[in-house]
Parts: sequence; C-alpha cells; structure tokens
Amino acid sequence: MDHPPRAPFDAQLLDRLREVCLALPGVEERLNHGAPTFGVVKRPAFCNLHEHPVDGRPTIWFKAAPGVQAELVEQEPDRFFVPPYVGPRGWVGLRLDVDLDWDEVAVVVEESWRLTAPKRLIVDRRQ
Repeated sequence: MDHPPRAPFDAQLLDRLREVCLALPGVEERLNHGAPTFGVVKRPAFCNLHEHPVDGRPTIWFKAAPGVQAELVEQEPDRFFVPPYVGPRGWVGLRLDVDLDWDEVAVVVEESWRLTAPKRLIVDRRQ
C-alpha cells in the first residue's frame, strides 16, 4: 500500500530536483511513503525529497558509494547528515535550505543514479 503524498513540498525545490533527476536516462518519478522519489524504471530508488527528520526542513536523501556518507557528514555536518532508515545502507541526506549549489546537487544525484542504473544507460550517458 502506497502512502498518500505528504504535506506539499516547496514547488520550486521539487521542480528543480525533477529537472535534475529526470534529465538522466531511464528515470521515473514515483511516491514512496508519500515522498517524491526518483529511480530508474524497474530498479530501486536512488534519490528522494524528504523533510529533515528532526526539524522538518527540506532535504534530499540519496544513495552513495561506500565511504562517501562518512566523508560528507564529517566534512560538512551543517549540510549533510545520516538519514533514518536508509542511512545504515550508506544513504546521505542533504539539506536544501542552506546555501545550495544546484550544480553540486546534479553531481551527487548523477553519482547516485550510476549506482542503480543498468550499464547500458551509463554507457549511453557517456556518449
């Protein structure tokens, strides 16, 4: 059973995140526990929009390669955090209410996408 959408997210943030995620090959948007979530068709999600679990601020949670979570959280704890539920599997939370660089968001989203995308889509992306 899918959960109904959560309280409305900031439309501009969601639109920017959609722009970044849906520019990648094979990506679809779906709801997961009421949160806008992005994944490659028939593959697990790689990124979603969430409220911060403590203060409700807007964040994205993204899948990260081994070691990346610890590095980001240690280097910039005001921006990055370990999200609940998926954090133990290496996912990273990024606060969206801080000085935000959408080019950086695009980089972390693409790196996350590469962890779930089939090889053929990754090769197509390089060409």
